Amino acid sequence: MSGKPKLHYTKGRGKMESIRWLLAAAGVEFEEEFIETKEDLEKLRSDGVLLFQQVPMVEIDGMRMVQTRAILSYIAAKYNLYGKDLKERAWIDMYVEGTTDLMGMIMYLPFQPADTKEKNLALIIDRATTRYFPVYEKALKDHGQDYLVGNKLSWADVHLLEAILMAEECKPDVLSAFPLLQAFKGRISNIPTIKKFLQPGSQRKPPTDEKFVAVVRKIFNI
Repeated sequence: MSGKPKLHYTKGRGKMESIRWLLAAAGVEFEEEFIETKEDLEKLRSDGVLLFQQVPMVEIDGMRMVQTRAILSYIAAKYNLYGKDLKERAWIDMYVEGTTDLMGMIMYLPFQPADTKEKNLALIIDRATTRYFPVYEKALKDHGQDYLVGNKLSWADVHLLEAILMAEECKPDVLSAFPLLQAFKGRISNIPTIKKFLQPGSQRKPPTDEKFVAVVRKIFNI
């Protein structure tokens, strides 16, 4: 196991997408081996390479890493996107946990029954605009800097941009009451490595549609 990191997951966003984002932001090229059938997943399990029988799994630096948070923390630390000291790391962790909560709600929306989707979409927009985005707007206002922590690009910034774009897919004007986040989105989107990831043809995955939901249900027996 050497060379480029290799990502093992389905051909969709899911829990791997934030890992793709962070590697791309760090300018790291990676390979992907897609799980397309239930048999593909069972083979990984029977080969004993999945510590807890679960994906995502990333082969990096001679390790087979599982658990999304552990993988992201490792990448952030390895590529200097995790703050300069414990206090900065604590703030990055808090901000990331917030965006993870919001993105989790959005991620699971396509898998929910049709009769509850409208209600859950409304809840997502409410939480985004009253619980999560006000925190980041205030942080940018209070310190007057371009980034969330330490005036330097960190995992927290990359994660927040991903969350913003996911929320905008739910409601295009979701940032209308957050001018500093609008400016933040423009700044972070134009960082060369991230700009490249946002271009068509990159390894960024499209929003989850019904066809992909059916594939995931089949692979994971859900």
